[in-house]
Amino acid sequence: MNKVVGSLILLLLSFATAYSDQFDKVRCGSDIPKALMGQRASNERVVVIEDRHKALGLKDLGANEISGRLSAVWWRICGAEYVLLEDDHVRDVLPFPSHSRDAPAFTGTCQINGKNVRDVIIAVLNNKAGNDPLTASAAWKIDQQRAKFDKVATEGLLCPRSGISTADGGK
Repeated sequence: MNKVVGSLILLLLSFATAYSDQFDKVRCGSDIPKALMGQRASNERVVVIEDRHKALGLKDLGANEISGRLSAVWWRICGAEYVLLEDDHVRDVLPFPSHSRDAPAFTGTCQINGKNVRDVIIAVLNNKAGNDPLTASAAWKIDQQRAKFDKVATEGLLCPRSGISTADGGK
């Protein structure tokens, strides 16, 4: 009898963990970055995750591979946009400012005062017709060693159009 009960408990636990993901603790109106930090990243199909979390208005907005182990994953959660820095867990969360064709989202490499920045930059650019590279209104670099977003001063920061999000009118 004890073996049967033990087997049932293990089976129930395996089902519970099979369907858990980084969004299980998220509630609209709460501290979303805090709820996501440290959670195990799911490798399920996106449509399954979105369907399970309909109450959050969850929408996958794409991802960028930062390194062989680290990705920047963009989500709309509770009507706001967030970038999750993930390996097998959520390592950092960036509430991303609104962006548009005139102020597009950017991911890539940039220059500061004419020198190449080795880190991947995530930014909101100032899209001025005829200008390339573009200045930024807000920017963060991805510290791959610490798996963290670090705010970057925008003075002297120039980024190429090639890293603009296609949804914002990029190439």
